[in-house]
Amino acid sequence: MKDMRTPRARVRGLGAARSGTTHFWHERLTAVALVPLVIGFIVILLSLLGRNHAATLQILGSPLVAIVMLLFVLTGAYHMKLGMQVIIEDYVHDEGLKLALLIANVFFAAAAGLAGVWAILKISFGV
Repeated sequence: MKDMRTPRARVRGLGAARSGTTHFWHERLTAVALVPLVIGFIVILLSLLGRNHAATLQILGSPLVAIVMLLFVLTGAYHMKLGMQVIIEDYVHDEGLKLALLIANVFFAAAAGLAGVWAILKISFGV
């Protein structure tokens, strides 16, 4: 198989392997960001135990809680997309199926993230 890169790109090491480091660091960064966000999410959920519907909406409607929840949902959706991408790339060997699953992964993560954001904003703004 012929290498499509220029000699200069081969010497500089630019190619498909170069983007793998970015993906690796995004996975690690979102994992570290999720640690305090999961703790905050659990604290928020525990504070909702035993409360009625109106009190729950009041707590979830506060700006600080809404921001924590939005960060949790968006970071979690992106982290999920990155993790599933690695699994698909590593374990699916049929190229057509791999491409279809990678596309489905992006759409699923976007849909899950947008659904979470919509729900949080709806509660926060009382729409």
